Amino acid sequence: MRERLTTLACALGALAIFMALFVRGGSGADQQAALPTTEEHRGNGLLGARTWLTHEGVRTVSLRERFDTLARRHDLATSGNLLIVSLPVATPLRVAEVRSLDDWIRAGNTLLVLAALSDRPDWAVSGWNARSDVQLLAGLDFQISRARPKPKDGVAQVVAASRELKEPQRATLLPNRPHPYLHAVHEAVALSDYPPITWTVRVPRDGFMLALAHQSSDNEAVLWVRPDGEGTLIVSAFGSLFGNRALGLGDNAQLLANLVASTVTAQGAVLFDDEHQGLSSDYDPVKFYADGRLYRTLGVLAVVWLAWVLGGTRLRVPVVRVPAPREADLVRATGTFLARVLQPAAAARRMFEHFFQRLALRTRAATPEQGLPWDWLENHPRLSRADVRQLRDWYTRAYSGQRVPLAALHDLIVSTERRLTA
Repeated sequence: MRERLTTLACALGALAIFMALFVRGGSGADQQAALPTTEEHRGNGLLGARTWLTHEGVRTVSLRERFDTLARRHDLATSGNLLIVSLPVATPLRVAEVRSLDDWIRAGNTLLVLAALSDRPDWAVSGWNARSDVQLLAGLDFQISRARPKPKDGVAQVVAASRELKEPQRATLLPNRPHPYLHAVHEAVALSDYPPITWTVRVPRDGFMLALAHQSSDNEAVLWVRPDGEGTLIVSAFGSLFGNRALGLGDNAQLLANLVASTVTAQGAVLFDDEHQGLSSDYDPVKFYADGRLYRTLGVLAVVWLAWVLGGTRLRVPVVRVPAPREADLVRATGTFLARVLQPAAAARRMFEHFFQRLALRTRAATPEQGLPWDWLENHPRLSRADVRQLRDWYTRAYSGQRVPLAALHDLIVSTERRLTA
């Protein structure tokens, strides 16, 4: 049991190191903010608006490509379409696609820009990006209408503006005069998660924008329209009008219905710009790491891996029993050891000593009184004189400290003893 617990602790540690190195988590703000996309079901998403229009029989399209692909899409009518763009964008706009978008509008289509300027939902905390995007798309320049504060007051205002409101703050859109876009619309409500900023719009000298509605709190215009070739450009300073949490407030749904009815033909469609809010048909690493299916898959793999580690692996190495060595192995090991440390000449001398001892016991031909029996061996009828001379030569070399072939000497001594005892 202790081995299992130790293995489990080591496996969990390895898993924690893997998660820390290879799994990237998003910040808390990124996880709470709901971007205005047709896949987002939380507060500021546009899933509710798209679902409602689809149930009403209006064709809706999630645009996950840049604007320069609109003219090349054969599944869309050349005119009579409405494109809804929320600002600020998460993916920056390109000048080339803005030019293509202007040509698309002039061909008889409508662009509705929902710029989070007079409201501050959580996905658009800073209104400066929306200001530059509106200027690029519609040519309108927005400036803060309040007087510039003193340095001390400015710091306090910046701190206060960066704090999230406990409850969303409402802002009300009121019509200026009767208009088809505002039919049966008495008021529309926008929601801010952070303290909103008051802006003043400035129209270029060569441009014209008709203000259709104003904000109830300061009478500043918040909805404009102007023709652009055969098409129409509509700009709203409220970016949260048609979000999931605001669509059912006031006459927001009626305003959206009027815009769709006035601009979309029977063959046209309502397009939601999801490309510039992070939903792209191309590979997006941010979207990949934000997908919950990735972490569910990693969780399943981790559970399977832990089950395999704890239940399918051997925790103890099997004991290997080595048999006891035999006599021949011991002799061979001892001989190998001696062969590494014993000089060949010394070994040869020892072999000659044993040879002469055995010869003296058998024949009494090599006694200390008689000396070495070389003459007796040379005259023995069973021995070859060449073998005896070889023995004598090796004997001389051994006692002079020269190297002697021990294996050949051993074989010659054995053969000599066999012939003597035959």
